Amino acid sequence: MEQRLGTVTSAVTAQVRTAEDVPPTPLPAELRYEVSDPYAVVLTLGPSTDWAVTWVFARALLTEGLRRPTGAGDVTVVPAPRHHRRRHHPRSVRVVLRNGSGQALVGLAVGDVAAFLRKTFALVPAGAEGYHVDLDGVITALMGRNL
Repeated sequence: MEQRLGTVTSAVTAQVRTAEDVPPTPLPAELRYEVSDPYAVVLTLGPSTDWAVTWVFARALLTEGLRRPTGAGDVTVVPAPRHHRRRHHPRSVRVVLRNGSGQALVGLAVGDVAAFLRKTFALVPAGAEGYHVDLDGVITALMGRNL
């Protein structure tokens, strides 16, 4: 995995379930964080050489979801229920992704997510995100022209 300056990436295995009555399917996944978008994390599901599904959501949402259920709308994050935490399965956090055609429950190992988040906070500490936002670039993009 290639690391660029200002970027943290972490290859993980996601356990994806789209219906309650089917077992989860393991899929390669990647968590990515870029200083240029300091409030967000990117979760990409699927092999990068074929098809992939990408979701972007708040880093704070993923962080808080390690401890308690959080989020509303298209993305929610919850720790796995206690009865799912067995010795032979790593503790997991569940990212629930919803769109107009349904929802997917994405299980990620807590250790992988926590290690990824530690690296992101080493790059941009909590509360310092605003120092990394390019306001001129945001305004230019919103207005559709150069300043």
